[in-house]
Parts: sequence; structure tokens; C-alpha cells
Amino acid sequence: MALPTNRFKKALAEGRAQIGVWSTLPSPYVSELVAGAGFDWMLLDTEHTPSDVPLMLQQLQAVAAAQPAAGCAPCTPVVRPAWNDPVLIKRYLDVGAQSLLLPFVQSAEEARAAVAATRYAPAGMRGMGGSMRASNFGRSADYIARAHEELCVLVQVETREALDQIEAIAAVDGVDGIFIGPADLSASMGHPGNPRHPEVDKAIDEAIRRIRSAGKAPGILMADEERARECLALGALFVAVALDLVALRSALDTNAARFRGHLMSARAKETSY
Repeated sequence: MALPTNRFKKALAEGRAQIGVWSTLPSPYVSELVAGAGFDWMLLDTEHTPSDVPLMLQQLQAVAAAQPAAGCAPCTPVVRPAWNDPVLIKRYLDVGAQSLLLPFVQSAEEARAAVAATRYAPAGMRGMGGSMRASNFGRSADYIARAHEELCVLVQVETREALDQIEAIAAVDGVDGIFIGPADLSASMGHPGNPRHPEVDKAIDEAIRRIRSAGKAPGILMADEERARECLALGALFVAVALDLVALRSALDTNAARFRGHLMSARAKETSY
């Protein structure tokens, strides 16, 4: 049985921009809903969410079951483990994750460790599993030999020190893309809570150009539409432009405020009589 093609990895290799959504609501029900919206990819987070491997398995199953929006290809899930840890990486790969975003990679050495955790020996150190979901429970006879062909390894560069190492990180064989983390980068640069500081924007612009020049795919999370389009124009290839939790919160807050104002006005009139 053939391995599933990683459309996201293929698109990045071909230089085709992929628009995504950041999902931090750890619910299979929500994951299926988000996956059907029409985005090319979605980030399933475990670094800053109360999620774990068993729950992520359910989320991956939900994304696979989602019906894509009319005229859209199925959405590709990208899983972010809580850390660049070989044990976590192994477990997420075994339950079927094909694309991983690994946080806080500071050097080429750490990037090589990330890649090695996704490769079987002798190319790496991924542990040999039995009949796990990734190999269709053992039905894909060539999984061990070919798994790396469809695995996408993305690493996060999110400090001033890591920016200095972009070329060295990009040179690591097996790294498919480098993601710039604006929030952590802004804190590292002395502007915590201000990811749109001009100094941070300038550093991000330069980083996107350097990553493309090094032959790898740059990525970023940018909910500001104008700024997201600027990043795409600079050469960013995987850009998350929305966050499910923020979209839900904003819609609820807006509706509540609108009707709360109406009720307060009505109550004020009642007490004036």
C-alpha cells in the first residue's frame, strides 16, 4: 500500500505558497471543523495547549475525515510537539503525523538532531515501531524504507541568536523549512509583547530573504492581513494568517458587547422612569 503523499511538503519544494491557520483548541471536533474551512495547512499545537499524543491522534483522524471546502484540496495537518525531543517526535510520527514544526531550534546541531529523530538508522535514531498507524498498521510494507520521503521537517528560529545561524540551519539536509516565531523573537530582541516593533519587522524581512536564498522554505504566523501579504511578497512560503481561538474569542466578544450595550441602554431607560 502506497504511502500518503505529503502535498504540503511537495508544494514547499516547488515554491508554491501555502496559506494556513493556527489551531490551539485541542478538540477533534474543532479540528475537523477548521480543516474544512479551505486552508492549505493547519498547525495543531501541543507546545502551548493542554494536548498530548492520544488527543493528537484523534485530532489527526478528525482532520483526515474533514470534507474540504468546494474547490479546495484537503487541509494538511502540521503538528508542533512541545519541544525538539526525539521521544515526542517518535510518538507523533508513529500516530501518523507527516509534518512537524519543532520549536526553539538554535543551531545547526539542534536542527540535525531534529532531522535524525525523524529518520530510521543508519540515517537517524527514530525507534523501530511495530504495526503503528503511520504504516497503516503494518500494511505499508515499504514504510521503513520510504517514510522520510513524505516527512516534512520544519524548525522554529525565534531568538536573535538563532537568526545569526539561519544559513547553517538551512544547510542541514532534511530541513524543509524554517519558521520565524515573531512573539518569542520580539522578546529576545528586547520588545516583549510587541511583535510588530519596526526592529522586529526588519529582522523578519531579512530572515525571510536569507532563508529563501539558502534554498529553504520560510514560514511565519501573521494574523495582520497587510503584514501577511508583505511576508508572502518577500518570499514566505508557509504563512498562517488566522488563529482559531482568536477568531472564536473575537466573534463572541463582539456579539456579547453589541447586545450588552443594548441591554444596558434598555435598563438605563427603565430606571429613569
